Amino acid sequence: MPLHATSGVVGAGALAYATLALAALRLLLSYKSALYALRRLWRCADEWAQAYQYHEVPRFACDGAENPLFRKAAAYVAALPSLEDSDAASVLSSASRTNGGLSLQLGPGHTARDSFLGARLAWTNADGGGRERLVLRVRRHDRTRVLRPYLQHVESVADEMEQRRRELRLFANTGVDGATGAPRWASAPFTHPATLDAVAMDPDLKARVRADLENFLKGRAYYHRLGRVWRRSYLLYGPPGTGKSTFAAAMARFLGYDVYDIDLSRAGSDDLSALLRHTTPRSLILVEDLDRYLQAGGDGEARVLSFMDGVASCCGEERVTVFTMRGGKEAVDAAAVRPGRLDVHIQFTLCDFEAFKTLASNYLGLKDHKLYPQVEEGFHAGARLSPAELGEIMLANRGSPSRALRNVITKLQHVSGGAPPRNPAHKRNTSWSVTGQQWEEQSARASADSTEADETAAGAPAGGGVFGKDAPMREFKKLYGLIKIKSRREGAGVVPLEGEAHGPPTPGNHDRERLVS
Repeated sequence: MPLHATSGVVGAGALAYATLALAALRLLLSYKSALYALRRLWRCADEWAQAYQYHEVPRFACDGAENPLFRKAAAYVAALPSLEDSDAASVLSSASRTNGGLSLQLGPGHTARDSFLGARLAWTNADGGGRERLVLRVRRHDRTRVLRPYLQHVESVADEMEQRRRELRLFANTGVDGATGAPRWASAPFTHPATLDAVAMDPDLKARVRADLENFLKGRAYYHRLGRVWRRSYLLYGPPGTGKSTFAAAMARFLGYDVYDIDLSRAGSDDLSALLRHTTPRSLILVEDLDRYLQAGGDGEARVLSFMDGVASCCGEERVTVFTMRGGKEAVDAAAVRPGRLDVHIQFTLCDFEAFKTLASNYLGLKDHKLYPQVEEGFHAGARLSPAELGEIMLANRGSPSRALRNVITKLQHVSGGAPPRNPAHKRNTSWSVTGQQWEEQSARASADSTEADETAAGAPAGGGVFGKDAPMREFKKLYGLIKIKSRREGAGVVPLEGEAHGPPTPGNHDRERLVS
């Protein structure tokens, strides 16, 4: 067969295949279009067969006053997921950072659908004739069951959205008004960027704190059913620089609450409860260094305890109180931290290796590094650093992660010195306790584990492990060999330690390696 005839046959076959593919594509598109048209037709038929009731929500009342429900309903409709799937919507620039700074609004004549308690509802923007209004459509047989609860739901969601968007403020008491005796407050925008996600804390504990705060936010009806004041109190205690104040700021940011930073030393001498009476709902009340006031003794201690009791009795509801202490709970009277005064106790300790990795991820963007084994050995030797110390090292060396890690290793060696490990078995830099038998049992088990670890550490020989200043060169060589073994753990064999006989390792060598580690 001639070459030109073969080429013609191939070209005709390719054209036929292309024609078939185009026909199949058009059929598929037509099928999807037909399904969409059928759905629209079914919806129209269903709406035509149902009896509906329409409720107008005008922007302005007859007397010219603005209708608050219109503003809340408009905000609620703008957040409906169905608005993105509607046939048409208005796109506006938003000051919010969410969704890329853009927001959707229901345009004139457009409809957005919603569902509530199994009932289908629809909002229509009936703007026209100089009147701004939203129209809510409800099936007639559902109106008695869902209309009032649905409008309450709309108001509740809109209020929550408004609280989330509003600017948080920080209040601090600056003294007492000499004429009225009322406390004076200075305020400023609360711009602390701390978040619960960025806090270096045990993940399980962080999840429990987050769940506790979420349950509090949704617990108005539950607290009222129990006959309790809707408030929650937390005690954050631990050494300075462990992140207590930052965690309190992250709690306020998560809740969307204003912060009242109360300095008891600036309060009047007669009634500390006046400070609480001048706070507002949806606020976090922060009192730092509580142990300093409790250890003062005399009338000062009694006034502080009365202040703590007053949180429940005279400052209203929907408040979270946070107290911080620089030392342990054993330094103050047990009555000061009893259940009822302080609901949740969270201990902040110095950083371990897990907390260090969280900080390194936040400050340096590191998930792993070749120097991590040396850092881990430093923590295992008993050295501990506060989050503030580690954060400052990483912040100063953020341009060079390797230099930052070397500085951390040097700091760990300096802290370790020649002292024995303080608590080498400790693996978490925070702990939690609340009222109830379950948490008491967990606290007892944790205390037993800590006591056993302390006894083991007390019986260990002095010298600070391989990070001691007086460690012989042979120990550093063994550490170097151990690091090489860890780095090649996935290899075919084990690299012998420097200074040992060449050849395959013996059981004695492995025993010495375990002793070093």
